[in-house]
Amino acid sequence: MAPVVHVLNGPNLNMLGTREPEIYGRETLADLEARCQEAADGLGLELVFRQSNHEGELVGWIQEARTEAAALVLNAGAFTHTSIAIHDALKMVDGPVIELHLSNPHRREAFRHVSHVATASTGVIAGFGPHGYSLAIEAAARLIGEG
Repeated sequence: MAPVVHVLNGPNLNMLGTREPEIYGRETLADLEARCQEAADGLGLELVFRQSNHEGELVGWIQEARTEAAALVLNAGAFTHTSIAIHDALKMVDGPVIELHLSNPHRREAFRHVSHVATASTGVIAGFGPHGYSLAIEAAARLIGEG
């Protein structure tokens, strides 16, 4: 059975393509899922790709990933900067955790400079736009010894 990588997306990412395209680009969440699926297929990985606007649902999925995923990629959106609950859930994940952002939060508003996700993550990919999703899948594969 192929190793499973969970890619979880937080609030407002369902609006990609129309939400501030000058920052986030014109690709939709479905486009990003297709990018991830292509990368996963090429690396012999199984992909679980989800999005929620609800913090508790993301926490539940992170807890699920503890037993079902070899690696976790998380674009927590605004919850990156506010959610201790997500941080605490990530601390329970034994496998690699990759924090992902389309934009570079450090080039944006000061409140985006703090990440509660980063301190519970193996690494961070930020500022590469949609290509960051492909990079995250490749990083996950390498971290679990599949790439």
